[in-house]
Amino acid sequence: MWNQTNVTEFILMGFLYPHHLECLMAVGFLASYLLILSGNIMIIAIILLDRHLHSPMHFFLWNLSCLEILITSSVLPKVIVNFLTGDRSISYLACITQCYFYFLLGSSEFVLLAVMSYDRYVAICNPLRYTMVMNAQHCFQLVVGSWAMGFLATITPTILVISLPFCNANQIDHFFCDSLALVKLSCVDTSFVELLSFMTSSAILLGSLILTVVSYTYIVATIFRITSLSGRKKAFSTCSSHFIIITMGYGSCIFMYVRPSGNDTSLNKLVALLNTVVTPLMSPFVFSMRNQQMKDSLRAALKRSMNFSRKHINF
Repeated sequence: MWNQTNVTEFILMGFLYPHHLECLMAVGFLASYLLILSGNIMIIAIILLDRHLHSPMHFFLWNLSCLEILITSSVLPKVIVNFLTGDRSISYLACITQCYFYFLLGSSEFVLLAVMSYDRYVAICNPLRYTMVMNAQHCFQLVVGSWAMGFLATITPTILVISLPFCNANQIDHFFCDSLALVKLSCVDTSFVELLSFMTSSAILLGSLILTVVSYTYIVATIFRITSLSGRKKAFSTCSSHFIIITMGYGSCIFMYVRPSGNDTSLNKLVALLNTVVTPLMSPFVFSMRNQQMKDSLRAALKRSMNFSRKHINF
């Protein structure tokens, strides 16, 4: 018989370094977190305040920025505190909550990325029907549907993880409560839970990826039929930023969750850092610097703020 105990907290092993190195890493993570917050908040504010950006593409973009903020906020603050204090413990309830919201938000983001590719497909392949197909009501329904798909994909695996008994081992070999690392601590056969997690992850990731690939296949075929070189360049520029983000996001998550479980936990941690830090950090810069409308709106906002500051200084 297993010596089962009521586990009240877990220990996040994370990256085991000397304390002075962990403090330096905490400063780096804090700087990255502040940049992620400021960059994505800037995108949300510009889109909401500039009526020229009230289009379906930018509506999806500011929702994506909201998801990036929430995903990062579900992981990084705890990591920073752990590095600074040296206390790696996390309560059972907080661990399950972090695990659930991380995968809920991540699943919703991938569905939203597929929705954004569909938006670009309609805009480029059926431009005359764009305003009719991508109306305000339809866009709102697509965003709500993205959240609903994320909820449905994560609720059952989370319930199964909650029902698992945990024994004396409570050390999670990760820097956050990843579901795969958490399941490995259970003292019962978890093959069904792992299989269900694999199936739901595959359904969300590969399903949304297939929709994205199909959309971009039609988009590329349509672009190559454009005779004007400037027209091709403009069409590619509207899709390039989205394509960069989906490549990074899908690549990292498919590596972690849509493959047989392996023992290379160090590599899994590095790939998880790419998904929780690097991608959200790059996303605001990629979307703002490769989008002419966003750059124009940002310049206008900076100009207004500078004029406002000069008036008050002169006053």
